[in-house]
Amino acid sequence: MKEYDIAIIGGGPAGIMAAIAASGTSRVILLEKNPSLGRKLLMTGGGRCNITNNKPIKQLLTFFNNKNFLKHSFYTFTNDDLFSLFDFGFIEEDDNRMFPETERASDILKGLSDKLEDVVISYNFEVKTISEDFVINDCIKAERIIIATGGVTYPQTGCSPDNYSLTSQPITDIKYGLSPLVTREDLSGIAGVSLNDVVISYKKSKVRGNVLVSHVGLTGPGIINLSNEISEGISYNLLVRKPDVDLEIAIDLCPDLSHEELLDKFTNDFQAKGKTYIKNYLKQFLTNSFIAYYLDRCGLDGNVQLSRINKKSKNRLIENLKRFTFEITDFNGDLAKVTIGGVDLGNVNSKTMESTLIPGLYFAGEVLDLHGPTGGYNLKIAFSTGYLAGLSAGLK
Repeated sequence: MKEYDIAIIGGGPAGIMAAIAASGTSRVILLEKNPSLGRKLLMTGGGRCNITNNKPIKQLLTFFNNKNFLKHSFYTFTNDDLFSLFDFGFIEEDDNRMFPETERASDILKGLSDKLEDVVISYNFEVKTISEDFVINDCIKAERIIIATGGVTYPQTGCSPDNYSLTSQPITDIKYGLSPLVTREDLSGIAGVSLNDVVISYKKSKVRGNVLVSHVGLTGPGIINLSNEISEGISYNLLVRKPDVDLEIAIDLCPDLSHEELLDKFTNDFQAKGKTYIKNYLKQFLTNSFIAYYLDRCGLDGNVQLSRINKKSKNRLIENLKRFTFEITDFNGDLAKVTIGGVDLGNVNSKTMESTLIPGLYFAGEVLDLHGPTGGYNLKIAFSTGYLAGLSAGLK
């Protein structure tokens, strides 16, 4: 039986960073289910890797529900610490998202992998059992273990619900996070249409952003971020069953104009521009490729002149501009970006990432009940908690 000081389970961003932090002081083995490291990392940012979010730490923490838990790890391993690991620079884009100047996620993975020269890496190694005395699969003995197996999203990268049963650590409900939504209506006829800078609402939650129509429903930053509110509001646990989804979301297609302002504008324009066809008039409010579908939902012919539209139809146009609804029947779980839920934070020491129930057991990354919005926040969690877990396990 081979013996190590630290065994790290999972070769994603959190596991790799934990190995980097621990390797200076300990004999470390990194166990990866896949034939290579960082599969999910290579997919981030559309293959460009939005490696982190560059907001100041104090401001960055406000985007997380569990900011007090994350505070120590964020200050222990900062963005400057992360950038210093690479021999190239970074580009800051909208919402403080950071990308490598090479615009290749593979360069990020290579830069991190180059720091693992003192780490033993075992590929195609699926951890099935961990004994109470930290014997893994009856063939590896470790003094300490760091679990960085990720969540349930992107199963092709090795993520699996089975990873949560490797220890007796309490787990909160596991749900889809940052997920596209599936609509009851077949939208394949308008797939690819964008609705820019709109406000999407579900119950009391509102998100402003862009919406993209897909072949099976709705996606885009606005939908992706609102999906967390929807998912958290539904009672289900992916470790037991998939969610039963039957709800409605509404989109304000003209968020900068109130209902009253639109009514005044329509009233004046319908008089002044009476010969204009409604399909042409709506171009000032809607994407051109969305207008025909919109008018069909409103029950109106696009080739009707404004002067021929009655009051009832005019009000229907305005009402739909301010509240255009879609029935949602599911999450597109195959494309969910993160997992909501995970190892219960109440049983993890935020200053070390060590279990308070099982000494010598540490957790890092998405396996923890932590998640953030899109834009580099979740990789920030992975790198900072991974580093803290590796550092703490190494020092111990």
